[in-house]
Parts: sequence; structure tokens; C-alpha cells
Amino acid sequence: MRGHLKLFALAVFAFAIGCGGGGGESKPKGLKVHYDDALLVQIPAEQRAAADAARTAWEKAKDENNKAEADYKEVDGQMSIVKNDRKSAQIKIDNAKSMKKQADASNDGNKQNAAQKDLRSAELGKKAADERVKYYEAYRGFLKKYMKFTAENMYWREAQYELAKSQLGQANALRPPKVNYAEFGPQEAERATKAQKARDSAQNDKQHAADARERWLKAQTEADQMAGAKSNFPDPMLAHQNQQTQSPGT
Repeated sequence: MRGHLKLFALAVFAFAIGCGGGGGESKPKGLKVHYDDALLVQIPAEQRAAADAARTAWEKAKDENNKAEADYKEVDGQMSIVKNDRKSAQIKIDNAKSMKKQADASNDGNKQNAAQKDLRSAELGKKAADERVKYYEAYRGFLKKYMKFTAENMYWREAQYELAKSQLGQANALRPPKVNYAEFGPQEAERATKAQKARDSAQNDKQHAADARERWLKAQTEADQMAGAKSNFPDPMLAHQNQQTQSPGT
């Protein structure tokens, strides 16, 4: 009986994984149909302008996807640092509370005021640290969506290139074996739709991340003013926006 239960549990697990039960988004897959680049050398260069332009757009899209993947890995790798900073902020509160307790027991007004100020500063620092973690989590979520968009966009640009090549080959009566010209148009249209959907999804998360960033900046400014010193924490969303050549909404 126990053996049958084990087999049943394994079957359920395998089914969940097969149906995407792992919880992650499906990674965009490559194109189904391609047109052999080698055939284009038989066509005069002046006729290949559209295909060459499509190839250039595809190459650019590949670079953008590589950049998006690098940005995501960078922020994902920084999450442990940001969360450790939050732990440190909590320790500062605990220490400030202990110091305030000692100051209160001393009946020294100056010590009490200083201890109260230090506690307030620590509390504001913890609030800023909390908002910073939320900002990083929201921005990482956006980057994951943006990474998928750039992948879908990359395949859409590739589909445009494949369509341009097929049209050029068809116009010059070049038909390699097992190539169906009727497949290239629908493939490009399907990839365009997927890229648009991924773009819209990323755009929604981008606004969420931007809102989280503004809340962190506000909390951090208040904490800095209380501490009397300006912090210098990295702002990845601002840095990446200055670097990106393409982003949802542009």
C-alpha cells in the first residue's frame, strides 16, 4: 500500500511540474521555421536592403536581451546585501533602545534627549531600509518581466528577418527543400503578438517599481535629514534607465 502511495505522489509531482507547477514563468522558445542565409548570396546586394535592415534590428534586440539578463542578475545578486542592511538597521534600533533605557535611568536630561534622538534616527533608518527592500523586490520583479519582453522582442525581430529572407527568396524563385513560404508570415504575426503582451506586462510592473522607488527615496531622505548625513545607497532603477536603449513605453 505504501509503495502505491509513493508512486501516486511521484505521478502528481511530475504532472505539476509538467503543467508549470514550479511557479516560474515559461521561457520564450525559439522560432519554428528559418530560411537559409546562405541562399541570399545568390541575390544582388541592392535587393537585400530590407533583409539587411531586419537583420540589424535583430542583432540590436539580441544585445538588449543580453543587457536585460545582466541587469536582472545584478539586482538579484544584491538582494542579500539589501536585506542584510535591513538587519543592521534593526540592530541599531535595539542598541538605541538599550541606550535610551540607560539614559532614562540616569536622570540626565542631556543624555535622555540625545538617546531619544538616536532612537528616532534609528527608527527612521529602519523604515528606510524596509522601503529599500520593497523597492529592490519590486524592481527585480519588473526586471524579470522586462527580461522576458526583450527575449520575446528578440524572437519577433528574428521572425521579421526570416520573413524578409523568405520573401526575397520567393521573389527570386529560390525555394530550398522543406521550406513552406506560407509559414513565415503567421510566425512573424504570432511573435509580434507575444512581444506586445510581454511589453504590456512589463510596463505594469515598471510603474509598481517606480512607485516603490519613490517611497524609498522619501523615507531615505527623512532618515538622512534626521541623521545629519546623506546616504549613498545605489539606485539601480535610475542607473539602468540611463543605460537602456529600449524600455517598455518608449
